[in-house]
Amino acid sequence: FDPNVVLLAVLTPLLYSSALESSFLGIRQNLRPIGLLAVGLPVFSAFAVGLVAWWVVPGLGLPAALVLGAVVAPPDAVSALSIGRRLGLPRRLMTIIGGESLVNDATALTLFRVFIAVAAGSGISMLEGFGMFLLAAVGGTAIGLAVGWVVHKIRTHLADSDVESALGLVVPFGVYLIGELAHTSGVLAVVVAGLYLGYKAPDSGYATRLQEQAVWRAADTILESVVFALIGLQLTSVVAAAGDIRSLLVAGVVVTLAAVVARIVWVFPATYIPRVLIPAIGRRDPAPSWRVPAVISWSGMRGVVTLAAAFAIPETVPGRETIVFLAFFVTVATLLLHGLTLPTVIRVLGVREDGAQADVLAEAQTQFDAVQASISRLDELTAEADNYLSHTAEKLRRMAEYSANSVWEQLGRPASETGESPSAAYRRLRREMLDSERTTFVAPRDSGDIDDEAVPRVLRRPHFEEAAPAPDEH
Repeated sequence: FDPNVVLLAVLTPLLYSSALESSFLGIRQNLRPIGLLAVGLPVFSAFAVGLVAWWVVPGLGLPAALVLGAVVAPPDAVSALSIGRRLGLPRRLMTIIGGESLVNDATALTLFRVFIAVAAGSGISMLEGFGMFLLAAVGGTAIGLAVGWVVHKIRTHLADSDVESALGLVVPFGVYLIGELAHTSGVLAVVVAGLYLGYKAPDSGYATRLQEQAVWRAADTILESVVFALIGLQLTSVVAAAGDIRSLLVAGVVVTLAAVVARIVWVFPATYIPRVLIPAIGRRDPAPSWRVPAVISWSGMRGVVTLAAAFAIPETVPGRETIVFLAFFVTVATLLLHGLTLPTVIRVLGVREDGAQADVLAEAQTQFDAVQASISRLDELTAEADNYLSHTAEKLRRMAEYSANSVWEQLGRPASETGESPSAAYRRLRREMLDSERTTFVAPRDSGDIDDEAVPRVLRRPHFEEAAPAPDEH
């Protein structure tokens, strides 16, 4: 397959979707650990793996070995995040792993370009390589911010949720192409634009937010499946082109161990040494238990970036088939190794979110304050209302008070101990009513009394009401 198509059609929307869902404030608050993992670690891994590959693979020159190091440097955190979310990893740890996965691709792909130029014999110097790296980082960030700002300004002046959502679907591909045409990092531009637009998402209308969430979640599921399908579809051709498989299997095991060990060797010192060298960091951010860097160290599964970069190696690079085979080997090996054992590591080490109850309390308090503010605003608007409007205001006030009271139910004991709560009973009965409405809407269509086109319109309100989460579902 064409690697440029994979980078554009698969990697770009996956990164953009992840950036939209990521915490902009959380990433900003954790720039130091994320930067060490997303910039420092790929550079360290590329050189460490490259030197090991140069040593163990006969006939592979150092420049080509460094290309392999850059290809396998960036881990893909999709699997790690899904496992961590299911097992309740601390929120900050999830933010760091997610932030690493958003930026490390840009670092590794920029290194990849530099090493490709060296391996292909284009005579690039180290200084020129550093300049390429700097241009890609600064230029990609600037383009991502600029496009994100422009798109947000355009969307604030649109009154059509369909057009807003359509514009959002085009953004990642447009940003990536602009970044690449400007010879910067298109990947980093996509990430920055996604973070900015995700942070500004509350300014959009409710219909736009609901549509975008549904579309991107469905797209993520499809694209992540495509990634694993591509591994299987390409594996036979890669093996056929590699040549002496026995020696390459041994080399693959050694290179995989190098990639795994390099991550461990980097993560632990990067966690503790800055706090020793700069005491202010330790006072502001006390050192975590060794279990935290242990989990981060074991979250190094490789994925779509490694596959796409491997196939992007030009035919002019010596040992291309060997590099592609080893990249595939490392990808499959780390997916199996880390993917199968990471849940056990998390359980054994007991890394859990300690402040979950405090987070729920803060969320409930914020929801309560927001509802109280809405009631105050309602009182201002209806202070001198006539009887008809007063009756409507009273109904709205009762609904708001119900919402304000229901947010506290999630802090109590589970329903299995206390029985069904009033709000849960309300939701259950209301959903039964909505089911009856839906049946009543559909029956005339089936009998031919109303046209098919009318049904989606009349079902829109029940759908939105049913989609609203019950208080006990938060």
